Amino acid sequence: MAAPIEFYFDFSSPYAYLASERIEALAAKYGRGVDFRPILLGAAFKACGTPLLIEVPLKGDYSRHDFARSARFAGVPFVLPDPFPISTVGAARTLLWLKEAFPERANDFLHAAFRAYFAQGRNLSEGPVLLDVVRQCGLDPEQAAAAIAEAPIKARLKAQVDEALARGVFGAPFIFVDGEGFWGNDRLPQVERWLAQGPF
Repeated sequence: MAAPIEFYFDFSSPYAYLASERIEALAAKYGRGVDFRPILLGAAFKACGTPLLIEVPLKGDYSRHDFARSARFAGVPFVLPDPFPISTVGAARTLLWLKEAFPERANDFLHAAFRAYFAQGRNLSEGPVLLDVVRQCGLDPEQAAAAIAEAPIKARLKAQVDEALARGVFGAPFIFVDGEGFWGNDRLPQVERWLAQGPF
């Protein structure tokens, strides 16, 4: 099988949420898997010296409108959560732990967490909410809570953020296909062209 698509994202990114709802089917169409790699966009914005999109005059209002419109276009449930954005350290660590301990359940958690925040407006930065999502996926929330508080998972997330920055990741979703980077949900047609026909 060809190398998996690498999908860098933050659980607080609406565009990553929208892309996450489509990327697996797109990958499977061309015999690929998807390696979901959580990062923290705050580190990327700091490295770039850029503010949050929604805090930029004019762009902020447009982006709020575009989040909802893009979701309607894709047929994906969406609410703009409050608060938005949030810290997603806990959710990112949880996914990394699951990829190691229960890899067959990792993507279930990823989708459940994204939908909890962007379809149901539940605040993933709150421990009880995060652990309830874990529970809904048939996993032990106490085991998850203990695991994500341990130093190895903390170090792994930091290393993954550092790796992403070294690869030039500055936003989400950031998708690599055979080493070629594509930024944004709106680049999925280009991703498909690359998968279907190779470099262009």
